[in-house]
Amino acid sequence: MDHCAKRLMTAITMAALCAISPGQAATTTTTFPVTASVLTACAVSANPLNFGNYDPTSATPLDATTNLSVLCTVGTSFTVGLNAGAASGATVTARRMVNGANILNYALYREAARTNIWGNTPGTDMPPATTAPILPTALTVYGRIPAGQNVPAGGYADTVTVTVNY
Repeated sequence: MDHCAKRLMTAITMAALCAISPGQAATTTTTFPVTASVLTACAVSANPLNFGNYDPTSATPLDATTNLSVLCTVGTSFTVGLNAGAASGATVTARRMVNGANILNYALYREAARTNIWGNTPGTDMPPATTAPILPTALTVYGRIPAGQNVPAGGYADTVTVTVNY
């Protein structure tokens, strides 16, 4: 074979090889796991309970409400308790707002009819357990200052602690 024929044969062979295996780079793949652990957690926020002005001469109790917001991991069962407050000698059934040595009694309830005290003992004086939905759970606290408490004028206050058990 002459030189031209060899070159032609080489060119044809190269063209055939290029047609059979294109000049692309080789690739390989793998996978990797992606993981996370979702914690069981809850957060709670509370708005102030403001009774406004109490008239000790009125025969009508003074009612007010406030809202709690509980956000827990979806599917988490939780209960919400309210302690007796910060006043000395207070209990969940006899809460006290104070102004110095003066005491103004009040109560916190679980429902609008104000018949069931809201305390902090599961299964006794707390609302039943709730299973957390996707959105925060809104709970209403119903407060009442009983009528007929003849106390000195002034501002009375207490601080109640909200506890979420989950």
